[in-house]
Amino acid sequence: MDTLSTLMSGFSQLADPTILLFLIAGFLIGTFFGAMPGLTSVLAMALLLPVTYSIDVVPALVMSAAIFMSGMYSGSITATTINIPGAPSSMMTAIEGNALMRQGKGANALGHAAIGSMVGGSVGAILLMLFMPLAGSLALLIQTPGKFSLVLFALVVIILVDGGNIAKGTVATLMGIMIATVGIDVLQPVPRFNFGTETLVEGIDLMPIIIGAFAVSEVLTQAQNWKDDTAKALGVQARKIMIKRRDFIPPMSEIRKIGFFTYLRSAFIGYAIGILPGAGGSMAAFVSYATARSSSKSPEEYGKGSRQGIAAAESGNNAMCGGAFVPMLMFGIPGDPTTAVVLGVLVINGLQPGPRLLENQADLLAPMIAALFVSALILIPLTLYLLGPLFIKIVSIPKGLLYSAIAVVALVGSYVATYSMFQMWLALFFGVLAFFMRKLNYSTVSLLLGFILGPDLEQYLRRSLSLSDGNPMIFLTSLDSLFFLALTAAFVYMLLFRKRKVSEVSV
Repeated sequence: MDTLSTLMSGFSQLADPTILLFLIAGFLIGTFFGAMPGLTSVLAMALLLPVTYSIDVVPALVMSAAIFMSGMYSGSITATTINIPGAPSSMMTAIEGNALMRQGKGANALGHAAIGSMVGGSVGAILLMLFMPLAGSLALLIQTPGKFSLVLFALVVIILVDGGNIAKGTVATLMGIMIATVGIDVLQPVPRFNFGTETLVEGIDLMPIIIGAFAVSEVLTQAQNWKDDTAKALGVQARKIMIKRRDFIPPMSEIRKIGFFTYLRSAFIGYAIGILPGAGGSMAAFVSYATARSSSKSPEEYGKGSRQGIAAAESGNNAMCGGAFVPMLMFGIPGDPTTAVVLGVLVINGLQPGPRLLENQADLLAPMIAALFVSALILIPLTLYLLGPLFIKIVSIPKGLLYSAIAVVALVGSYVATYSMFQMWLALFFGVLAFFMRKLNYSTVSLLLGFILGPDLEQYLRRSLSLSDGNPMIFLTSLDSLFFLALTAAFVYMLLFRKRKVSEVSV
């Protein structure tokens, strides 16, 4: 109960004008990046990461939470208006929202997306506050062999749910683990794989990996795919859309028709999916949307402008934000790419994820969790009503100017963070590497999460084997380890073999 009351005290800290300013600034930045096709909240967080060196930990975490929530929501803006999702999690919203847009009801669709995001994000934040102490207590029960099996489970699930080629996902994850081995050994003060250079003795920092994989590679990808005619056409299309503020408020009759149960069920689904490592907002939106469609009283509306479909998808993907913080804070296992960057913010500020983090430094986490709730409940509907007509014009910003600025900020930020030219060159190297990986359909998310989780996997493996004098049966005789290994096998069966059998039967 003491931990829960400490988490609730985070709302009072948000009343501080400085922290409130960071909250609003983060929300607007996340909205901009989320609404701009090709930009994501992950990119916004990657650019913010160097800034966290110069500000306190509480404003940095509050800003991160606001970017996360607003970036998830704002992808629905361009998904609805011009049928181009600002974020991958808004794919389902694009199907129904743009159908309403073509019927002249675009503002109404955006209003329903905002309400769904508001409910889902708020419920996800509440569930995070309620169940975080329980998750912390359960985390304390997991011993070293169980921690190894948990990290192994996370890596396997990340590979399976990330989509694309499983073999390529495995290669990308192993590449991340290999990069993480450069530097000082995790258990002994001995350098390894530094190729005889003192520069690599300290290892490769998280900063250049994140900036390279999500900022530099994004600029290179957009530069390759950018067509001036297409950009101008999108700008012209956006400028033609005229929406009044009062049109964003849906009638209560439509909200009642959607049903409170739809919002609540989708929020719980999104939160649960968020806890799974690597699942992300796209899966939360899809599962919530599919569940709502299968139980709908008006399934014929889906694909033609279903407001219930919009509400379900947006409730699910925003509730995922709260769920994704659970494995990141309790085990240091990011739930999605954005929380991987938030993990970087924690590490940079000297906070070590784990069950003890909640016991010892809940006062630092409380404002971040409160920021998730406030961003969802207040800032999402408020900013849509006040600035909604302007958000639609974001796509008219010249792309050449925008991406040039992002490239400069990314590289300068990687230097300013550590004042190391080597770190800046590493960011550029990993950016080029990630660019070619994306071209060949290798997952950069798997690369990053492999890099983050690799040291823990090695550390817990070696410690477990030292406890058992090298006997690997310790992973099967320890109940917590056996549980996670069984869970891994179940997910492999459900997501790989069963999925393959279903596809063969349908063919």
